[in-house]
Amino acid sequence: MTTRKTWTDKLHETKQAKVKRIETDFADIPAGSSMFIATPQIIDGYVKQLKKGAQVNIKTLRKDLALQHGADYTCPVTTGIFLRIVAEAAYENLQQGTPVSKLTPFWRVIEPDSPLAKKLSFGQDFLKKQIRAEAR
Repeated sequence: MTTRKTWTDKLHETKQAKVKRIETDFADIPAGSSMFIATPQIIDGYVKQLKKGAQVNIKTLRKDLALQHGADYTCPVTTGIFLRIVAEAAYENLQQGTPVSKLTPFWRVIEPDSPLAKKLSFGQDFLKKQIRAEAR
């Protein structure tokens, strides 16, 4: 029987980022556009560079990554999945004793009332608490 991967395992999986041309309209991306597909590590790196108190929405994250990687857009589906992996892995680290100051500050990107926040295993209160703490 295989053991279930932790969120931290998922964060550190070896994946290759890529840019691909899409043939048909996909989400908010028109056919013929180039779409960047990130990795959990790329999303983690982006979030880690955000300054304390900063708030960046997922659309801005996607635009920034597309520009950095020479694409028209960044995939909305994988970005959401990978951002959840980043958040859940950081929370696992918190539960294992890592201080909040050493975590990837995912609360700077995930809005507490967003659909993604509602999927987090630890709920939305932690996000709200961290946002309030940084606003002081």
